[in-house]
Amino acid sequence: MPVVKSSLSEQDRKTVGDALQGALVDLVDLSLVAKQVHWTVVGPRFRSVHLQLDEVVASARVHADAVAERASALGVAPDGRAETVAKTSGIDPVGGGWSKDTEAVQTLVSALGAVITRMRERIRATEEPDPVTQDLLIGLTGDLEKHHWMFQAENA
Repeated sequence: MPVVKSSLSEQDRKTVGDALQGALVDLVDLSLVAKQVHWTVVGPRFRSVHLQLDEVVASARVHADAVAERASALGVAPDGRAETVAKTSGIDPVGGGWSKDTEAVQTLVSALGAVITRMRERIRATEEPDPVTQDLLIGLTGDLEKHHWMFQAENA
């Protein structure tokens, strides 16, 4: 039973809650993947890629907080625990060791692409039941697409 009451119907709250939970998990994992690559990147473009990775981490963390708070406002308890993220993220795991700058960039292109694809599905799913959540997802997806473009340009 939710502690916070929502104006959404139970079915709409479930649909929107699932979308927000999935978004939260992907954003938390994206921040972790980007930080791991940030710590291990090497190569001639080390500094620029290193700094660009921190921009993704910061963006993912800000958006994760907004998504979690939106879920809470709708009476859905957000779950960003490590176990939940590991089980339900749509991002491929990152290997250990050092990452050549070109490989680091490709890792982020893939991770961002996976998250963006899932976010677009959530945008469609929330259109009817909750345009407010849809708007939140549209905004953060636009930001992720900007990062995706910039990382793609790194290896062009």
